Amino acid sequence: MSQAKVDRYKEEKKNRKKIMAKEKRQWMLTQAALGLVGIAIVAWIGISAYQAFTTPPADAPVEVKNYTVDNSALDEYLDSLKEE
Repeated sequence: MSQAKVDRYKEEKKNRKKIMAKEKRQWMLTQAALGLVGIAIVAWIGISAYQAFTTPPADAPVEVKNYTVDNSALDEYLDSLKEE
């Protein structure tokens, strides 16, 4: 039993750099994923708040604007072209 422990320890010691590099990569990927999730949550809250503050209430009256255009000068010009 103790020889198996010694062999396992030697294997671990031999591959320690690889194991540490793998653990460091996993840690960095975990931190990056958590950071992206955090940014997504903050952005979602910000967009929701912006929409809540800028959207008018449903019972608010809607203002309709009508515009009139005097196109008599354009009509006179087109009539003068037809006469020629």
